[in-house]
Amino acid sequence: MPPPDPKQVTELLQKWKDGDRQALDSLMPLVYDELRRIARRYLKQEQSGHTLQSTALVHEAYLRLIAGAGRFENRSHFFAVSAHLMRQILVDFARSRGAAKRNHNLTITLDDAVATVQAKSLDLLALDDALGELSKLSPRQSRIVELRFFGGLSIVETADVMEVSEATVERDWTNARTWLFREINRGNPS
Repeated sequence: MPPPDPKQVTELLQKWKDGDRQALDSLMPLVYDELRRIARRYLKQEQSGHTLQSTALVHEAYLRLIAGAGRFENRSHFFAVSAHLMRQILVDFARSRGAAKRNHNLTITLDDAVATVQAKSLDLLALDDALGELSKLSPRQSRIVELRFFGGLSIVETADVMEVSEATVERDWTNARTWLFREINRGNPS
């Protein structure tokens, strides 16, 4: 199935923002596959037997999205918020499952799309903690990581959501990855 027209998604988001509940009903079938792709990306590297599935993750994110009453500027912003919500859900799930021990339960892999150095498996909670620290130092870099890594947005889409140049996104993306690897490795020596 081809991806939905970004303009159509943005129009429906605007109608929803303006209070049209019917727009939400029209929107969800258009974005559902993309939300499932984001959820699968999150869950791709989870240990086998993980009880949270991509459909459940999408549905939980959907419940949180509708509680937000449609405060989205455009398609990219919608998917960025969705990715952030999915990250929060997984972190909450990890914490509730007693995953305080690093490298024990929920893991994700920083792949070639994310890192230029050797990829390593890392704990979702460690990454979340590191992103929290990065957001104190550079909120923009932290947000770019969230959009690119968790949301799967391109450089162009990220620049659009962040309202900065593509060159700024590329520079911050590189710097943030380097900082995160250093920070995570400091907390989890191999």
